[in-house]
Amino acid sequence: MRSGQVMIKTRNIGAVAASALLAVSCATVDQELLEAQLPDAPAEWTGERTATAPLTGDWVATFSDDTLYGLIDEALTRNNDFLAAAANLEQARAGSKITRADLLPTLSANFNAGRNAIVTNPTTAAQAGGGGTASSTRLYINNFSLGGQLRWEIDLWGRLTDETRAAYRDAAASYADLAAARLSIAARVSQAWFALIEARQQRELAERDVEARESNLRVTDRRFERGVASSLDVRLSRSALGSSQANLAFRQRLELEASRALEVLLGRYPAAELKAAETLPALPALAGAGAPGDLLARRPDLLAAEARMTAAGLRARAARKQMLPQLTLTSQVNTSGPVLADLIDPERLAGNLIGGIAQPLFQGGRLLANSKRARAAAEASLFAYAQTVLTAYQEAENALAAESLLAMREDALRLAFEEAAAAEELTERRYASGAATIFNLLDAQTRRISSESQFIQAQQQRVSNRVQLYLAIGGDFLTEANIAALDNGERE
Repeated sequence: MRSGQVMIKTRNIGAVAASALLAVSCATVDQELLEAQLPDAPAEWTGERTATAPLTGDWVATFSDDTLYGLIDEALTRNNDFLAAAANLEQARAGSKITRADLLPTLSANFNAGRNAIVTNPTTAAQAGGGGTASSTRLYINNFSLGGQLRWEIDLWGRLTDETRAAYRDAAASYADLAAARLSIAARVSQAWFALIEARQQRELAERDVEARESNLRVTDRRFERGVASSLDVRLSRSALGSSQANLAFRQRLELEASRALEVLLGRYPAAELKAAETLPALPALAGAGAPGDLLARRPDLLAAEARMTAAGLRARAARKQMLPQLTLTSQVNTSGPVLADLIDPERLAGNLIGGIAQPLFQGGRLLANSKRARAAAEASLFAYAQTVLTAYQEAENALAAESLLAMREDALRLAFEEAAAAEELTERRYASGAATIFNLLDAQTRRISSESQFIQAQQQRVSNRVQLYLAIGGDFLTEANIAALDNGERE
């Protein structure tokens, strides 16, 4: 089992701990407003009474499908959405380093070299018409200069620190975005794989239906030739065969489309060459889904929204500090001489150190407007975070409620299919003996085909909902790429 290859360190963060974490991270935004927008999370889920132990380990392993592991690994290597999220993370990290540079002094240097010619005897040079030697009429003087400038804005009020912290929170949000993209890609690949399996089963069912209808038509033709069946029976059999052939073509198209959809997720050309497994996996019982409050510290998209909310609050605070005085230190050092050795001569060095305080007085309301805009952006980010949390709760509650309801539906459709199959077999014997009409036979076959198709669809919906549940509660998983990332993190 892959889940045993790596030990995952997990933290059981309850609602109280998550709330404390949220209070610290949101110190730069309106905490009272945030608390008013977020309802208190219950101790357990309302949609399904399940264990509150958090889901840990490898949820992909619950499907017992080695092919699925390979598909997820391939997607995490080639999927363009995931690669774009990784590139965005690198961009955010570089941006945070650029912003942090404002806290440090800036130092620049310049070097110049020149050579000037001075005519020592202009009269002689004019009479010679330029024919005299250069040494007798011109004197060449070299000049070398070296200068350095230093500028440093002292972070008196912490404005630059706030901007730097905001940039690092942006990088943290991008890191969470990458984790969310990784989880989303794994879920999308899993659901696409199971959809392809269902499409294969539905196509195979349609093929068996066509074979059964063809067999019916042959039997009906023989009965018609013997005068036992009427032409109506033949025409009804032919009509049923035509409908089954049309359904087969429809199922073949859906299977090809499902294969292409999965291939695009894998970064392949959509050639519909990917073949599905024969059956959908059997689901084990759900061990636990954690508590609702755990989502705040476990779902990557919530962590990303929280980081962006904190960054917006920091920028709003930095914008207010723009109206305070700014202290800047500048220094210049210059030296020059006719030879390079003069550049390091202490007697030729000339420098100065200047400190200045600038206080904005009038800028047409620009600073005040910037402060208000940043504050509005912080509030918008707060509302976006609150809505993301509510949506996360909704998704988890829906998936948990569907867990039991879909299981009930699957059991009911299994019973309907089994009884329809038994009724079809009985009707076929009765029709062969002349005790049932063609209407009875066609109705029994149609009912069996329909119930079996619905049963296959119910199986796929339940498996797909289990994937959606793992995604909603922020479950983790292991693949080869994930294992390598964990190993690299431990070494670092």
